[in-house]
Amino acid sequence: MSAMTTLPVLCPASAPARRSARGSWAAAAVLLAMATAARGQADDNAVLPPQLGQELQQMVGSAAGALWGDSARKMRLEVQVGQLDPRLRLAPCQRIEPYLPPGTRPLGQTRVGLRCTQGRTHWNVYLPVTVKLWGRALTARSPLPAGTVLSEEHLALAEVDLAASNDPAVADDSRALGRTLARSLAPGDALRQGDMKSRQFFPAGEVVRVTALGNGYAISAEGTALGPGIEGQTVRVRTESGRIVTGAAIGARDVEIKL
Repeated sequence: MSAMTTLPVLCPASAPARRSARGSWAAAAVLLAMATAARGQADDNAVLPPQLGQELQQMVGSAAGALWGDSARKMRLEVQVGQLDPRLRLAPCQRIEPYLPPGTRPLGQTRVGLRCTQGRTHWNVYLPVTVKLWGRALTARSPLPAGTVLSEEHLALAEVDLAASNDPAVADDSRALGRTLARSLAPGDALRQGDMKSRQFFPAGEVVRVTALGNGYAISAEGTALGPGIEGQTVRVRTESGRIVTGAAIGARDVEIKL
């Protein structure tokens, strides 16, 4: 197994906010850690721009602040950097450019690219990394079998690796209490959205409110659900005018359509 270098990266909420895709700050943290590790991966003559680490740190803080605001202060990134294949013999390089390969998930077990852009030979290699995002979420106090109806005595807030799964961890007990587990949890396991059975907000034939959301406006009307309103699923509704529309079931007798 390759040795790993662990580099913690803090996410200050005080950094200036700016618009950013959800993966940007995590990708920046990966690249920051990888750029640091790269110094020991290539030839001694390889040089990384000294300002690269600082720029990436600013990206991490800025994007984290934009996404989570004050709550970003309670999160921390930890990047475990693996090693390149020791059999590789890389030519000397004056500039190594780190990048995240297209389609790569910037959290969890992933990889980043290193390419030589200034040197006798332009090479490209991939470095394994593991990105952990530590934050507070609900966890199981004791073994919880599938079918358990969750109550306060079952759950406790604890720091967990939010990036360990694509399934979002649940931090707000209002989204968990009274819900039924679809699968069992071991003590300390983070409660994730997929661990709970989907709720049925209304049955077929129920009169529901349909809200169409546009750019800066919302229009509401009533209609009859043509199927059950299941959390996370779409449902067809016949409006009073006879038109059939499709939207997402978001609550008790509530359907939302995003235009």
